[in-house]
Amino acid sequence: MKKLTHIDEAGRANMVDVGNKNQQSRSATAEGFISLNDETIRLIQDNQLKKGDVITLAEIAGIQAAKRTSDLIPLCHTLLLTKVEVHCELQDKGITARCTAKCIGQTGVEMEALTGVQVALLTIYDMCKAVDKAMVISNVRLLEKTKTDL
Repeated sequence: MKKLTHIDEAGRANMVDVGNKNQQSRSATAEGFISLNDETIRLIQDNQLKKGDVITLAEIAGIQAAKRTSDLIPLCHTLLLTKVEVHCELQDKGITARCTAKCIGQTGVEMEALTGVQVALLTIYDMCKAVDKAMVISNVRLLEKTKTDL
């Protein structure tokens, strides 16, 4: 079984050395869902929540989070992201959040995409918690991961 972290001779965890890997164009897309009651959906549609525009703020929060992934997850490499896109869409029973992250680098961007989705959903939760006590965040998953030689 492949180790996910590098342990040195003193038993300390270190970031995986990707220095010998070639630069590649990399992309990852993740998605998740937050269930909301009908009244909460109506309030979001009518922009009537006290904290403001839920969809726009969740999308911005997701972008910010993707950019800060290496600050949040200890062994993630700091990446020079070339694009982060977060889209939140109202559905019949809640909101679907999708995040695509791209970079040119030596390691993948799936953690950035997953972090973007999670924080977008958490932002929705925070903005709606005063009016909806039954929200559930679910089905957060990686949809696609690509890498292309340059």
